[in-house]
Amino acid sequence: MGPFSMVVAIVFIAMVGKVLQERYRALGRMGDDGGSPRLSSADAERARDEVRQLKERVAVLERVITDNHGSVDLERQIEQLRDR
Repeated sequence: MGPFSMVVAIVFIAMVGKVLQERYRALGRMGDDGGSPRLSSADAERARDEVRQLKERVAVLERVITDNHGSVDLERQIEQLRDR
């Protein structure tokens, strides 16, 4: 093996090591399930709040669709959704 081959092998090993290091660093930032990245507690709280609000809106929409109230009640519920 000549000196040029040795240099190429050393550079190749260094590149593979760097790629593996970045891969494992990225995996460490991922959630336990390997899916989305872990959220900070503030981000997690914001996400929970948003999910709660969306669930409330879906519940109101389900009620609007399934109930047979008058058009005044329907308009009031739609306006409540817009105000949020």
